[in-house]
Amino acid sequence: MSLPNHFDLLATDGAARTGHLTTPHGVVRTPAFMPCGTAGAMKGVHWREVRDAGADIVLGNTYHLMLRPGAERIAALGGLQSFTGWNGPMLTDSGGFQVMSLSDLRKVSERAVTFRSHIDGAKVELSPERSIEVQRLLGSDIAMQMDECVRLPAGRDDIERAMRLSLRWAERSKRAFESAPEGCMLFGIVQGGDIAEMRHINARELVEIGFHGYAIGGLAVGEPQAVMLAMIEETAPALPADRPRYLMGVGTPEDLLEAVTRGIDMFDCVMPTRNGRHGMAFTRFGQINLRNARHADDPRPLDEESEWPSARNISRAYLHHLVRSGETLGAMLLSEINIAYYQHLMRGMRDAITAGTFETFQKQTRAGWARGDIAPR
Repeated sequence: MSLPNHFDLLATDGAARTGHLTTPHGVVRTPAFMPCGTAGAMKGVHWREVRDAGADIVLGNTYHLMLRPGAERIAALGGLQSFTGWNGPMLTDSGGFQVMSLSDLRKVSERAVTFRSHIDGAKVELSPERSIEVQRLLGSDIAMQMDECVRLPAGRDDIERAMRLSLRWAERSKRAFESAPEGCMLFGIVQGGDIAEMRHINARELVEIGFHGYAIGGLAVGEPQAVMLAMIEETAPALPADRPRYLMGVGTPEDLLEAVTRGIDMFDCVMPTRNGRHGMAFTRFGQINLRNARHADDPRPLDEESEWPSARNISRAYLHHLVRSGETLGAMLLSEINIAYYQHLMRGMRDAITAGTFETFQKQTRAGWARGDIAPR
C-alpha cells in the first residue's frame, strides 16, 4: 500500500467486522452509518441531536457545496466543520453522482464533466482535480475519488466504459490528493455495475493504485436488492482486509444488516431524514406510517423501550396530528427518531460482533421487524 493505514480492525464474526477509523477530527466506530448533511445541514435536525444519537461521522456533498455557498467561501470561513458547527469527522463525496443524477445538461469527457448548475444554469466544469481541490477546501477528513456512476439496468459496454473512465480518474484523484494534510484520507470507488467481472477488475486495479479505504459505488441505483447483495459478495473479498469498506448510498435497516454480514464497514443514505419528512418512522417494529388513521387516538409512544426520548415519550396521536397538519415539528421529530434508530442498530451490530453473537443479533432484529408494529388501540 502506498498510503498509510488509519483503520484498526478490532473483531470479526464471520465476514462481519468492527473497528476504529482514526481521522483528524476524531475516531469513527465501525460499522458506521453516516447521516447526510448534504448542503452543510441535516434536514430538520440540529447537529446536537445527531451527536446525541451516537453518530461519529456525517457526510457533506461536494456538488451542492461547491455551487452554494462555494468551496472557497467555506475555506475562508475555516472549513466545513467550523462553518457548520459539527466539529466531528466528516466525509465528502466527489460530486460525480449528483452531476449525473441532477443535471440534465451535462457532457462527460476524459478531462471532466461539464454541466449546468441546477441553481442558476451557470456552466460548471468538474474534473477529478477540481473535485479533490473542492474537497480539500471544504476540509473533510475523508475525500472520495471522482467517478462516473451509471444507473442500472445498463448495457455492458456503457458499464465498462464508465468503469474504465473511473479508474483513470482514480489515478488523477490520487495525484491531486498528494498535498493533503497528514491524517486526511482518500477513498477509491469500485464501479462495474451488475457485472461481477467488471467489479473484480476495478477492485484489483484500485488496490494496485492504493487508497486509504475503498467504497463500493453504483449500487442502490435501480437494481433489486438481490443484485446489490450479490455485487457486495463479489467485491468485498477483493478489497484489503485492513482497510475500511464503504457501501455508498445505502440504505434501509435491512440493507445495512445484510451488508455488514458481508463485510461492509461504512454507509450513508438520506433515508432517515427523507422518510421522516414523509411521516415514516424506523423502529425495532419495522417502518411505521404515522399518516395512518390508526394512530389518531393512540396515546402510546412509538416505542416505550426506545433509548431516544422522542420515540419513548411522545404519543403516536400527537405525531399523527403533526404529520397530517403539515407541521414542521412532525418532520423534525421523525427525522431525529430515525437517525437515532439507525445509530442504535449500528451500535447493536458493533457490540454483537465484538461479543461473537452477531448471528443471534441478526435473528432477533429480523424477528422484531417480522412481528411488525404493536396492535392498534
